[in-house]
Amino acid sequence: MTSLLHLDSSANCSVESVSRALTALFADTWRARHGSTGYRYRDLVADPVPPLTTAYCALGRRLERHDLAPPTSVAELVETPAEQGEWAVTHPLITEVLTAGTILIGAPMYNYSVSASLKAWIDRVSFPGAFTDPHTRENLLCDTQVVVISARGGIYSAGSPREAWDFQTPYLRVYLAKQGVAQENMHFITAELTLADVAPHLAPFQSQAAHSLATARAQVIELAVMQVTETVMPNRWKTATVGFAGRGS
Repeated sequence: MTSLLHLDSSANCSVESVSRALTALFADTWRARHGSTGYRYRDLVADPVPPLTTAYCALGRRLERHDLAPPTSVAELVETPAEQGEWAVTHPLITEVLTAGTILIGAPMYNYSVSASLKAWIDRVSFPGAFTDPHTRENLLCDTQVVVISARGGIYSAGSPREAWDFQTPYLRVYLAKQGVAQENMHFITAELTLADVAPHLAPFQSQAAHSLATARAQVIELAVMQVTETVMPNRWKTATVGFAGRGS
């Protein structure tokens, strides 16, 4: 079944959040085409994923000593109530990832990287062996499509003076690849200069900011319509940074 896991991680839960508006646009367009049956939404700010604990680490290391096991077998290795609690939180999150044909991530840039709420989710779902077949060692996410929609307050795009300050996109690319997501299945759309109408020093860039957002919206709609769960996107979708690239929302 065609399915979409939609994650938002902007600390700004209001209508002013650009990343939330763009992920909502993608999700609405996707559901208009596929229906809502396979749609799952998780707000990582309203319903935060708790940070890792000693019990999580102990259970993960025990699993590694057993040469990994599928998520369905992890409960058999639990030894303490604390570990049971950690796995009760973790297992549903991993299941959501494994059952999603497409994962939509709203990832505003915070301090040149991802938000704390998104990082907490990443840390927890990255349980040892969660996305590896224990028998064949094959990656279980090799066919999963991942759409990352980012908002940035300033300018960090290719060729800009602060291009090297972008630790967000390289980090997410490396992380997703490590989990088995194919490079051709990663799609990045970025709206930049989202603070141009707020910060006085960015006021001269308001027209570029408007163009960046409009282009991002158009690309979001096109990407959602192109059935990313079933079709490999053309190369132009692998990184669609729009306009220019501080803190997004």
